[in-house]
Amino acid sequence: MKVTAVFDIGRTNKKYVLFDEKYQILEEFSESLPETTDEDGFPSEDCELLTKWVQDRWNALLKNPKYDIKAVNVAGYGASLVHLDAANKPLTPLYSYLKPFPEDLSKQFYSTYGDPTRISLQTGSPNMGMLNSGMQLYWLKYTRPEIYQQIVTTLHLPQYILYLLTGRKVSDYTSLGCHTALWSFEMWDYHEWVKTEGIHKKLAPVLASSSFIYRHEDKGIQSGFGLHDSSSALIPYRMAVKKPFVLLSTGTWCINFNSFASKPLTSYQLERDCMNYLTPEGSGVTASRLFLGREHDYQVARIAEYFRIEGDFYKKVVFNDDILKADTPPFYTACMTGNGPFPEANTQEWQISAFSSAEAAYHHLIKGLTELLFVSLDLVGVNDVQAIYIDGGFARNEIFTRLIARRYPKHKVYATDLPYATSLGAALHVTRPQTFDFSSEIREIAP
Repeated sequence: MKVTAVFDIGRTNKKYVLFDEKYQILEEFSESLPETTDEDGFPSEDCELLTKWVQDRWNALLKNPKYDIKAVNVAGYGASLVHLDAANKPLTPLYSYLKPFPEDLSKQFYSTYGDPTRISLQTGSPNMGMLNSGMQLYWLKYTRPEIYQQIVTTLHLPQYILYLLTGRKVSDYTSLGCHTALWSFEMWDYHEWVKTEGIHKKLAPVLASSSFIYRHEDKGIQSGFGLHDSSSALIPYRMAVKKPFVLLSTGTWCINFNSFASKPLTSYQLERDCMNYLTPEGSGVTASRLFLGREHDYQVARIAEYFRIEGDFYKKVVFNDDILKADTPPFYTACMTGNGPFPEANTQEWQISAFSSAEAAYHHLIKGLTELLFVSLDLVGVNDVQAIYIDGGFARNEIFTRLIARRYPKHKVYATDLPYATSLGAALHVTRPQTFDFSSEIREIAP
């Protein structure tokens, strides 16, 4: 059977997905790998274990007589780098983007290169320490110079996985454009600080993400160049929807993508957790973030504790308009200090005791979260598009989806059921079908 294989490397789960020629899933294998620690004792991905996992799974797939692999691609999480020596072996741990960035080194960087806001605006990257993966190279250069000097090639994680599959070393736009602080959205090239430090010489050549033929024994396999996972999840929508839209990718974070607005960020946007991404072809995507899922789960746990009920009670709550009309105390967040459209720390706590039932409290939790979301959506120009697509876990939340439809009555609002959007995007991008339709997976939301 002819298949397209996608290695989808998440922080928690590593998996491969096999698609048939109609992009239906034939097989999925998912596994969680144990973490290790780096030389400072900070938790990190076990690069050696991940490398072996990918190579073993790939070799098994190539030998499987059930499948004729015609194409392969990778989607992986961002802000992570693998540094290779002259023998193409990893030189360092796969450092976590959650690792604290030294304050003295940050002061050194900005005293050398100037105003943090200016650099953030130019690179479309809020100052986020190691989450700006370019700063990981700067950190290595000045804290572990003996290691830095041995680096022959640095690959973003999706491209390292691709290298394990095909032997090809590249950089792609989606990984460069995900809050790395490497890319200048003004010059459409590496930022001046990257060139001054010579860091760009360590990075593999940048190629517009299309495809090439990877030779395996006596046959050729079409291969993509690897994709950042968030950008990969946007691809099915960009292929199937021809009119401008905003995509809400919901989960622990809600990331709102407008790939039809590629202007440089303003200071106002930057201060409210907006950033720029790049499409595989290298065009700009404006995005905003909201810690939606984390706040939701925190407040749901408080509601469940107060009313002494099971923590998954909210899954059975049915939309009730009368509850939403009732006067309630203001909503205060607990998990959004330093992120989202209102990053200032809250000094007050949301008063759950003001509600007569868990059902009422939950309705007003969603109302409070969506009111924050509306600010994030306005920041990425939602009123300049004609449709809103809601993807991920919150797409199944009727209160959430209907409140969005009410707030934007002139828009078409759709909830989608594409549980493998990231893997599907990588498959579509390497095979490039002339048309793609997922209308059976969407439903229009009435206010």
